Amino acid sequence: VQLQASGGGLVRDGGSLRLSCAASGFTLGDYAIGWFRQAPGKERDGVEVVSCISSSGGSTYYANSVKGRFTTSRDNAKNTVYLQMNSLKPEDTAVYYCAADASFGTLATMIGGYIPKRELYQFDYWGQGTQVTVSS
Repeated sequence: VQLQASGGGLVRDGGSLRLSCAASGFTLGDYAIGWFRQAPGKERDGVEVVSCISSSGGSTYYANSVKGRFTTSRDNAKNTVYLQMNSLKPEDTAVYYCAADASFGTLATMIGGYIPKRELYQFDYWGQGTQVTVSS
């Protein structure tokens, strides 16, 4: 059973990246997905709750810091959720994580806030992050 974020990399200011969150060993379509990020040097702040998407994909929420630039979507047939990131800024530099939870409401109430990184473990599934670096 595994959840893995991938697709990170180095991109210039204004560029785009698409992250993937792929599940193995369970049906991702049964879960809502949250995207989180931890910026360098801000470990004390915790991880920012960037976006979430319901199990059907019919509902999404975004933090104000990414609204209008990031879009989350899912392909349940491929057991994968995506985070399309456009107009990237240096302040988007972070390690990005995804987590799966049966409760979309739990994720939705967290949007835009910060949680201790250890609280990622409270979700049903979580995975290793992927590094996104935006150069100016």
